[in-house]
Amino acid sequence: MGGGGREHTLVWKLAQSPKVKEIYVAPGNAGTAQIAHNIDVSPTDIPSLLKEAQHHKIDLTVVGPEAPLAKGLADQFLIRGMQVFGPASRAAQIEASKAFAKELMQKYNIPCARSASFTSYDEAKEYVQQQKPPIVIKADGLAAGKGVVVANSVPEALEALASFMVSKSLGEAANQVVVEEFLSGKEMSAFAFTDAHTAVPMVPACDYKRVYDGDQGPNTGGMGGYSPPSFYTPELERTDFETIMAPTVKALHNEGRPYRGVLYGGLMITPNGPKALEFNARFGDPEAQVILPRLKTDLLEIMLAITDNELDRVHIDCTDDACVGVVMASGGYPGSYKTGFPITGLDDVDKDILVFHAGTKLGLDGEVLTGGGRVLTVVATGKTVAEARRKVYANLPRIKFAGCHYRKDIADIKD
Repeated sequence: MGGGGREHTLVWKLAQSPKVKEIYVAPGNAGTAQIAHNIDVSPTDIPSLLKEAQHHKIDLTVVGPEAPLAKGLADQFLIRGMQVFGPASRAAQIEASKAFAKELMQKYNIPCARSASFTSYDEAKEYVQQQKPPIVIKADGLAAGKGVVVANSVPEALEALASFMVSKSLGEAANQVVVEEFLSGKEMSAFAFTDAHTAVPMVPACDYKRVYDGDQGPNTGGMGGYSPPSFYTPELERTDFETIMAPTVKALHNEGRPYRGVLYGGLMITPNGPKALEFNARFGDPEAQVILPRLKTDLLEIMLAITDNELDRVHIDCTDDACVGVVMASGGYPGSYKTGFPITGLDDVDKDILVFHAGTKLGLDGEVLTGGGRVLTVVATGKTVAEARRKVYANLPRIKFAGCHYRKDIADIKD
């Protein structure tokens, strides 16, 4: 389910398994159309997805985005005896409700930022006025990456609060808000596969949320990323897995919310060690594009082991190579933008360059056109992050479409 760069990457990786015969994608994009069968169904239209899965005799359903998980897609497939990779809705609350996630972390002493949750605007306003900036304001529900504001002053925090809770700029997603202390340090994304009993770490990544170089401009869904983080040591890997990722899986199980799938932890590496900022109930985008190319183990084998509660029988192996991905976006993104522009140069990139489609569609004559805000993720691997970065930026100018823009500083590591 899904039609972004993450889903194209998942399809590309699953297609490498000798056990895979056919792949269907709902709704997919121009990239998935080249290696799978696209079905014109929304990933949140659960009744239609069920019909399609039954009609095509699907053996395993893989859920890409968060919205279908929060709506209970996995639940509906499971009660019909159909295998699905992705957590049930009660477990997916770890992403669908930031207030729930914070309560869980605090209850089980999982390192995180100090915070308070509010359903009353007046109470939240009073609390914010007592805090020292920077102050983080988060909408409780799913808000497509627009539900977090880092305010550098109390008036700015109050403005965000009023926008969320009074003006309802995010609709019901901000019926409840979380006000959180600002954590400084290095931000990274950690991942773990889990069948609710066994948890196995996956390679980590760093992504870039701001639209312009130097982390300027508004937040986006993500403008690129790289793996592994330059600062990620074996000691740090052990610490974040043993104090955050594994305890969170165990906490969900203890709460009667067994989590099966991939758990994504947004972490801040502070001077006092790693702390959890948030959790997601799926692969990230663009993180999937830079961690899945590093995976050596058959992804289908991992997913089937998770659905069968046998993850402890699978050895997950990844390459030591680095991976860098840069998002090519439509002009105006993340604001308003136009689509339908032809994309040229897709066949002009070097043979070892990966191009994952996101906002693309096929024209009547089979021409690849822009169809969204984030259009493509161009990806390269190398022995080092610097080598992978050089390869990506050497190939980006060969791909062209009207209004195209991308950051020039992805994986330009200073530390």
